[in-house]
Amino acid sequence: MANEKKVDLSTEEEPIEENNSEINSSEEIDVGRIIMYRQIGAKVAYYRTLRRLTQDELARRIRLSRSTLNRIERGRYNGGISLSTLMDIAEGLHIELSHLVSFTDEEKKIWWDVDVNL
Repeated sequence: MANEKKVDLSTEEEPIEENNSEINSSEEIDVGRIIMYRQIGAKVAYYRTLRRLTQDELARRIRLSRSTLNRIERGRYNGGISLSTLMDIAEGLHIELSHLVSFTDEEKKIWWDVDVNL
């Protein structure tokens, strides 16, 4: 993504180079990606609620631990959500995968305009 905002979560007070295309540290996280994970998680929770499923019920249905599903719904699964997991979630919710990973222009605007308190 062009013009990505970066957040440095390390304890050292070194400035982040804004034009650097490579991530220099595993502790440096792309803010846009964090927001995207949160939006995907909110969509999972939304569709789960529409289907009147608890986290336990959906987790059992897709053979995933409830704690992992909880982290996904809260957008705290920053290590990456596999395509396979997203496909299982969509199947368990009886929705198209695109419902979870498609974003409106307004949702995309949040990636660049929001000042996230991480």
